[in-house]
Amino acid sequence: MTLLWPWLLLLLGLIPLLMAVYIWVLRRRRPFAVRYSSLALVREALPQQSRWRRHLPFALFLLALASLVLALARPVTTVSVPSGRATIILAMDVSRSMCSTDIPPNRLETAKDAARSFIQRQASSTQIGVVAFAGFAELVQPPSTDQEVLYDAIENLNTARRTAIGSAILKSLDAIAEINDSVAPTTGMSPDVKPTPVPEGVYVSDIIVLLTDGANNAGVFPLDAAQQAADRGVRVYTIGFGTEQGSMMDCSLGFGGSDSFGGGFGGGFGGGGGGFRRGIDEETLKQIAAMTGGTYYSAESAGELQAVFEELPTYLITRQELMEVSVIFTIVGAALTALAIGLSLLWHPLP
Repeated sequence: MTLLWPWLLLLLGLIPLLMAVYIWVLRRRRPFAVRYSSLALVREALPQQSRWRRHLPFALFLLALASLVLALARPVTTVSVPSGRATIILAMDVSRSMCSTDIPPNRLETAKDAARSFIQRQASSTQIGVVAFAGFAELVQPPSTDQEVLYDAIENLNTARRTAIGSAILKSLDAIAEINDSVAPTTGMSPDVKPTPVPEGVYVSDIIVLLTDGANNAGVFPLDAAQQAADRGVRVYTIGFGTEQGSMMDCSLGFGGSDSFGGGFGGGFGGGGGGFRRGIDEETLKQIAAMTGGTYYSAESAGELQAVFEELPTYLITRQELMEVSVIFTIVGAALTALAIGLSLLWHPLP
């Protein structure tokens, strides 16, 4: 918590001054000598708690004064509030193994269906971008609220060789940096200049959802990229997709035949071919999620993948705001003042 007007805390100096005046007034009261035939009668007549009853209202008044002075200093605190305009980057693995038919018709087509359903469920103010990655990563659709444009981008994804998970994270961060000034662009593979890391536990309103069926074998080391995401407060949710046994490949579902970017990722490999086992580097995906404040999910079927996309905590997309909390100290001060006056009238009624 910080104060907008900290110099007003000087008013707290009134508290010891009032205490000194209070003690001085008590000492100036002249003692009255009254003779009684029995001191025991006096002790019985005096309440046992008369001493603290005498001073408690004044103590409450001093606490009330301190609370009101704090309110005048305008305390503010950082709070997380729901973001009205969030950005989600879908980083989709389009490596050759995504042609595996262990999840029919194949992994990529199933992932496309899940991504389309996910896009459809998002609020109209949520911006979604699409990054495709194989041997390198490419932003195939900048963040947009136009769902039809996003559907087209997803539909046009084709396969290519190799898997560059770290590059996908960096490309996603750069896409976020284009529309969020609080997120610095990445420093690539030579991080000579690093941005000031955000405080631990503080996140921006943008997230990355990374889906892959393999392990990194190209580009930037994934954990180095994850550290750049963590330094910027961008959470990365990772999804490992595919069955343990793997299967034959079928890349004949409208895929092209080159390793270049066209309408989507190029590089189909025809129908059939060798099978791919589930070579997911789960340990690395879990570390990426843990480093950035995200979560790792595993899916081995179309239904499980749909469930994962439904469970993605997009409700956690928040932004950090400064909120003034003066009203809390004002209410506390007013309540203590009312209590002090009430107790004073109850215990020491006016004649």
